[in-house]
Amino acid sequence: MPTAQRLTRAPETSPVPSRRRQFFIAAGLLVAGDTLFWAMLAAVQSDSGIAAWDGPVHDGLVASRSPMATAVLAAVSTVTSPLWMSVIGVAFGLAWAAWKRELWRPALLIGAMAATFALSTLIKHEVNRARPAAGDFLMGPDDALSFPSGHTFGAGVFLLVLAHLFVAGRGKRSTAVLAFAAAGAGTVLVAISRLYLGYHWLTDVFASLGLAVAVTGIVILADGLRTARSSRQSGAVADGQSSDARVEDARLESDSHGLGDHDGRS
Repeated sequence: MPTAQRLTRAPETSPVPSRRRQFFIAAGLLVAGDTLFWAMLAAVQSDSGIAAWDGPVHDGLVASRSPMATAVLAAVSTVTSPLWMSVIGVAFGLAWAAWKRELWRPALLIGAMAATFALSTLIKHEVNRARPAAGDFLMGPDDALSFPSGHTFGAGVFLLVLAHLFVAGRGKRSTAVLAFAAAGAGTVLVAISRLYLGYHWLTDVFASLGLAVAVTGIVILADGLRTARSSRQSGAVADGQSSDARVEDARLESDSHGLGDHDGRS
């Protein structure tokens, strides 16, 4: 007599509390980043608050310049220019897609970089803020507008989004803390380079930090929503397969009973 094999349903691999925590983190980053950006914009437009530190910080950094610091920070600023960050972001995304054979996360990174470039350009023209005196520039003339810092914004989005995509799904809190700490340190270094080299005010780079955090929050939210949708679809498929298995199980059991009755009569 054939033996029916029953299919047991596998437990869920993505707990709801973890997903909920990711949504809270995304919302927190979005709110915090927006708050910082709008606070800096208000300070610039009213010429009050932290904007009062723009001049003193600029003058202090210009006065403290040294050949070694200039060489290091000039290299950092060159590599993290908006053009180079766009090229690096696209190249990294394409390499990732080819190596991992996935499209969503490379597209998420490239899309975030494209949105960063467009948003930075739009805000610059809307705010129309002048840079510090050209005589303090250390890397040649630059007639672009000052608010926000495109270098800081682009580098921040690239590093923070990359940190999220690197740790997503790994579940190790220590790894996530280290990845985001490294991304934050890299972003701050870029911000310092733009202040030191004389191209931006303090409020410019603070606004860019806020924007980078907000964009990262949006990316984490989008990634979480897609993961949740994929989990629901996988669960529906598993339920359908389990239901089909139960039907087949019942059919086999019925057949086995029929064979038993026939054997009894013979």
